[in-house]
Amino acid sequence: MNQISLFACPRCRGNLEQTAPNLFSCSMDGLNFECVDGIWRFLLPERRARYVQFISEYETVRRGEERGAISAAYYRALPYHDLSGRMTADWRIRAESNDTLSKKMLGPMENRNSHPMTILDLGAGNCWLSNRLARRGHKVAAVDLTVNEFDGLGCYRFYDSAFTPIEAEFDHLPIPNQCVDLIVFNASLHYSEDYTATLSESLRVLKADGRLVILDSPIYQKADSGRLMVAEREAEFIKRYGFPSNALKSENYLTYEGIKKLGDSLGLAWEFITPNYGIRWQLRPLKARILGRREPAKFQVVVGKRDDQSLGRTLVKS
Repeated sequence: MNQISLFACPRCRGNLEQTAPNLFSCSMDGLNFECVDGIWRFLLPERRARYVQFISEYETVRRGEERGAISAAYYRALPYHDLSGRMTADWRIRAESNDTLSKKMLGPMENRNSHPMTILDLGAGNCWLSNRLARRGHKVAAVDLTVNEFDGLGCYRFYDSAFTPIEAEFDHLPIPNQCVDLIVFNASLHYSEDYTATLSESLRVLKADGRLVILDSPIYQKADSGRLMVAEREAEFIKRYGFPSNALKSENYLTYEGIKKLGDSLGLAWEFITPNYGIRWQLRPLKARILGRREPAKFQVVVGKRDDQSLGRTLVKS
C-alpha cells in the first residue's frame, strides 16, 4: 500500500489514536479527525471559517476558467496532455516542470533510497502530481484545502494509483515529526500568508536529509513587479467575477531576495533549476523590456535542503 496511515494532531502535533477504521482521535485536545468520502479531514475546526471565502472565490475562478472534466482519461493524462484543450499553455509549463523535478530530484533520490519515499504534495489540487509520484511506487499524501470533484482532492477517485488525500493547512500538517523524505509545494507556496511559518512547519516533518521543492510559483527579481502582477490579476478578477479574490493576505509571489532571506533564517541552502520552456519563453524578459512592461515571472524548480555549515547558501543551476 502506498497510502500514508500515520498521522499527528495538527494542533498539538501529538500522537493520534485510531478509534475506528475512518477515525483518528486526539485525547489531549479532544479532537476527532474523520475520513469523509475518501478524504481525511484534518482542517482544524477553529480554522475552517477562515477559508470559506477563499475557497468559494477560488473555486468560482477555476470554474470560470473551465478547469476539470468528468473523464478519468483527462486527469490521468495530466500534465502531458490537456484533453480539454482549454489550458494547454498552463499544462505545457507543468509538464516541463514535472520532467525537471523527475530528472533532477526524484531520479537521484530514488537511486539513493532502497525503499519507497514518503512524499507530501502540498497544494495538490486535482492530484495529478500525487498520481505521478504514487505510480513511481512512493507513499504520497495529497494535501489541499479544496475537496471538490472537478479541481480539488475529490479528483483522487479518477486515478488508479493509491495515495492519501488530506484536507489540511500547510501551517498545521497532520504529520509526525521528521518522517517525510520530500515535500513539494505544487504551484502553492505563494498562497502562504507567512512564508517563515509555512516552511518551518515543513522542516518539522522533513527528515534531516530530506528535500523541499518550490514548484511553479512566480518568482521576481523586483518586488514591485510582483505587486504589479497581483494588481493586474485582481483588476481582471473584479471585471470578470466581481471580486479581487484576495481573501487571504498572501503576497502571491516570491522574490529571489526573499527566498535568500528565508534560507538565512531557516538554515536552508537553495538550488535553482531552470526548466527548458522553449525559446519564446526565454525571450519574454527581453520582449518586456522592449515594450516597457513589467518584469515577467520566472518559474524555476527551487530545491531546499538543510545547510548547517553555511546558512542560506544559494546555488544556481541552469
